[in-house]
Amino acid sequence: MTTEEEKTTTPAGSARRAVVGRLSWGLADQAASSMSNFAVGVYVARSLGPTAFGVFSLAWVTYGVVLGASRGLATDPLMVRFSAVPEASWRAAVGRSSGAALGLGAAVGAVCLLVGLALGGSVGPAFSCLGVVLPGLLLQDAWRFAFFAAGAGKKAFVNDLVWGVALVPAMVVADRVGSVAAFVLAWGGSAAVAAGYGSLQSGIRPRVAQARGWLREQRDLGYRYLVENSSLSGAGQLRAYGLGAIAGVGAVGAVRGAELLQGPFLALLMGLSLVTVAEAARVLRQAPHRLGRFCLLLGGGQAAAALLWGAALLLVPDGLGELVLGGVWHSASELIVPATLSVAGAGLGTGAAAGLRALGAARRSLRAQLFASVCYAGGGLGGAVVAGTVGSAWGVAAATVGSSAVWWLHLRAGRREHHVNSIPEVRTS
Repeated sequence: MTTEEEKTTTPAGSARRAVVGRLSWGLADQAASSMSNFAVGVYVARSLGPTAFGVFSLAWVTYGVVLGASRGLATDPLMVRFSAVPEASWRAAVGRSSGAALGLGAAVGAVCLLVGLALGGSVGPAFSCLGVVLPGLLLQDAWRFAFFAAGAGKKAFVNDLVWGVALVPAMVVADRVGSVAAFVLAWGGSAAVAAGYGSLQSGIRPRVAQARGWLREQRDLGYRYLVENSSLSGAGQLRAYGLGAIAGVGAVGAVRGAELLQGPFLALLMGLSLVTVAEAARVLRQAPHRLGRFCLLLGGGQAAAALLWGAALLLVPDGLGELVLGGVWHSASELIVPATLSVAGAGLGTGAAAGLRALGAARRSLRAQLFASVCYAGGGLGGAVVAGTVGSAWGVAAATVGSSAVWWLHLRAGRREHHVNSIPEVRTS
């Protein structure tokens, strides 16, 4: 190899190794997060049974809605605009974005607390406890976004490990109490421990007082991402509440059990923007022509992995399934095939979604997400009316696979618009 060849190939090889390194830490972080979520779900399902697990799942789904809002307003703009920037700019942005997440958690948490007190019964205490732990849950998630924006995925991984370690004694205590509220407190309280550790890791204090300024500065992206994320999580919440009303709370527990079986990939999808948006933004800056290929490899790889995992789940014997999920296994195992197709379709669409976020095409990603959310809620509830829990699962699978095509159509149009806008204007005298 000549000296000239070395000069041209070495930087490319170094760049590839850097990308692989960041993606590896992202996968490791998601593995840690997946294991924690899976452990919580399994522990609660085995300890409380289908009905109480359904109540816990309603609280979990509600948290997902608030988390989507927090990401849209606070951390998605951070990932798009403050990935791979000078440290001073990153630190200032992280202080304000984490403050926005913490403030949102406190505000919505107060509402959940009051709603829970008003509801009472078996559901009310779970929502009251969710209100107490929401600030810690959202702040912990904000630190993960901040670390990935800086390319420091190792810190996000360590933070999730701290959450997992703190979760162990908390869940043991909750099991002795034996209530849904206790498990919600254990889950969210251990997240608060990790959130506190995140402040030590970053050396940054959340600036709640500057949250309003952050929201104002990022409103062109933030409010569109808010609607986009809230429509996704809101559709899930609508489906869960509607399914509970149509088929009973136990049906919600069955759906959650099927999601737990898809844990390694479903949790990966939920937090994938921690890695992929930042990487797609880097690809766009360094080699815009490679963005489509990057997104295709990302989405196709996830879809293929989800299908392989679903095929493996079909081979699990009932004895092993009951050992993991207890009484929830029988109803959840009937949903393996449609749940697998849902995750595969979502994985394929996530590749296109990462590209749209990197392009800053908030209007296009909003349109795609609204379409997907309407299809998700409509398919889930329509299927429930026709064929109960199984019908709901198949309705969601059809909606998710169909929506992924819409995501890719919008990415193609967004790339074309970006190419046209990046061509410098030619002036003639």
